[in-house]
Amino acid sequence: MDHENHGHHSHQQAMGNAHEHHHTETQASSGSPHKMEDQKGHDEHAGHHTADFLKRFWICLVITIPVLLLSQMIQQWAGFKLRFTGDKYILLAISSFVFIYGGGPFLTGLVRELKHRVPGMMTLVAVAITAAYVYSTAVVFGLPGMDFFWELATLIDIMLLGHWLEMRSQMAASRALESLVALLPAVVHIERNQEVTDIPLQQLQNNDIIIVKPGEKIPADGLIIEGSSYVNESMLTGESVPVQKWKDEKVIGGAVNGDGALKIQVTGTGNDSYLNKVISMVQSAQGTKSRTQNLAGKVAMWLTIISISIGIITLVVWLAAGKTLPFALERMVTVMVTSCPHALGVAIPLVVAISTTLSAMHGLLIRNRTAFENARKITTIIFDKTGTLTKGSHEIQQIIPLTNQYTPDEILQYAAAIQQNSEHHIAHGIIRKLKQKNLPLWKSTDFRYMQGVGVTGSVNGKKVVAAGPNYFKEQQKEPPVIPNEIDQSTDTINYVLIDDTPAGIITLADSIRETSAKAIATLKEMKIKSFLLTGDNEKVAAAVAQKLGMDGYLANVLPHEKQSKVKEFQDKGEIVAMTGDGVNDAPALAQADVGIAIGSGTDVAAETADIILVNSDPQDVVQMIAFGRATYRKMVQNLVWAVGYNIIAIPLAAGILYPAFMLSPAMGAVLMSASTIVVAINAKLLKVN
Repeated sequence: MDHENHGHHSHQQAMGNAHEHHHTETQASSGSPHKMEDQKGHDEHAGHHTADFLKRFWICLVITIPVLLLSQMIQQWAGFKLRFTGDKYILLAISSFVFIYGGGPFLTGLVRELKHRVPGMMTLVAVAITAAYVYSTAVVFGLPGMDFFWELATLIDIMLLGHWLEMRSQMAASRALESLVALLPAVVHIERNQEVTDIPLQQLQNNDIIIVKPGEKIPADGLIIEGSSYVNESMLTGESVPVQKWKDEKVIGGAVNGDGALKIQVTGTGNDSYLNKVISMVQSAQGTKSRTQNLAGKVAMWLTIISISIGIITLVVWLAAGKTLPFALERMVTVMVTSCPHALGVAIPLVVAISTTLSAMHGLLIRNRTAFENARKITTIIFDKTGTLTKGSHEIQQIIPLTNQYTPDEILQYAAAIQQNSEHHIAHGIIRKLKQKNLPLWKSTDFRYMQGVGVTGSVNGKKVVAAGPNYFKEQQKEPPVIPNEIDQSTDTINYVLIDDTPAGIITLADSIRETSAKAIATLKEMKIKSFLLTGDNEKVAAAVAQKLGMDGYLANVLPHEKQSKVKEFQDKGEIVAMTGDGVNDAPALAQADVGIAIGSGTDVAAETADIILVNSDPQDVVQMIAFGRATYRKMVQNLVWAVGYNIIAIPLAAGILYPAFMLSPAMGAVLMSASTIVVAINAKLLKVN
């Protein structure tokens, strides 16, 4: 899998987007301890830059008025005369101010771009305005010709305005991130020594007991120790329906409490919280560059080199054709201004910023951008059965003793005693049944987990094993005969052995999620094959795959074999996405072209996955692929628009239609800004279905 894009490249300038304030520039800070403050401070920094451009624009716009009034060309066109001694020197002084103050950001941008060896937009604008300024100054001091000051001033005004508009659209993308940060309340009700007091959120610590009243935001991840309520987690997980939460259940910081009061013990504040992990992930995903983005960077750089070359050729050709130096210079300046790869600089970063944030708000967390863009190429999806296509909550169907020595309740107690140390869904099902029956939970020692097989330990001085059919395969023994009343096509069988003698069978069944069939059907429409991967037996696998209309299944697969199964598909030339729960599926998720961890709920640190789906809903897999395709389409549309615009604009600027049509430098700048705004609006239209 290609992780080359995980390193955050410092030369954001290659994007042609040379403003250091572009919000992806500081994304590398995602590991910092004060992320919330970083994000806030950074947005203020970006906001300050945006305001600075607007201020420069207004000041220069006002000063452009006397520049226009004093320009000979404007006087000739408007049919008035404004001549007095030293007027050209006043014009030079005012224009110099506009050049230095208004053109300042572009001139410093030129230095920065050349230092990083990535000539881009700033280089073009700076070369164009410097050429116009130097030539016009020479005219003031006696060079025959007409000065360019009025064009220089209007050009700088339009450039500043275009820049400001572009930065505002980029700010909007990072504002979506701010809205994630703003999910947490500023003040927290905390209970200490039987008294409730209010403290600022920053002072909240793990294990504090907090009170969340109806309608309030939950300030940190925690465990409900008293009360029950419906909690709305839609902003964090995309789950539109409020979820009922009871005592001993987890809640996420940033969710909105419904109708009940909750007393919560804090388990994750600050950096440990789910919300913070989401923010870091969104930041680092916006910061990592994918292939499409690198392509845009290369195109912008080449466009700059081509523009400067065409500008110089234009100057030479017009001079050779016998035109005056002012005419030839004006054409050169127009070429450079019109062909600014501004739109290219915004084309990809804006789509990236918007798509990553939108995804996070819909419960799709992108950790690897290249994998997300590759989602459009997926040909095969392998679903890990448990917890993905099925609910993963195995409920006990039957407990059948195999000897007269033990009652069903005793078999359950022995199984529960050793399963209490396991996180497996079978273990959860057995413990749930024990609680329902109000039976005591016995102590166990010497617990050992046998991967893909089962668990073993000592209970009441006896050796107990709770395991699936694979246990007998490993021991090379015949498993006990399965009684007829067990439906092997749907039930998972767990044997309980006491002192190496099979004592009983516990059967568990997992129900298929309501949305699974629809998700598989939609994948079929998208021409994507789906396969079921499970450690269960052939019959269970075949029954589920058939019921859902899948293309096939892989049964009896042990956790360590999952990776090789994925590789087998890849060797046949398939682009494979693997969907699993991110715990025992880690190697397979890493092997797949796109690794999707699902149902990790609040545990977003599914390290090996490229994309994390917060809800355990297979429909989200479909949504993610569709959104990946939509994001890629937007990027391509923006690239085509930005490059296509230049293919048409550059010849016009060079004067190909002269004398029928002449594009003035100011008009070129307007077109350039318009093209940037079109790209920004197109990026904003991106939606999660």
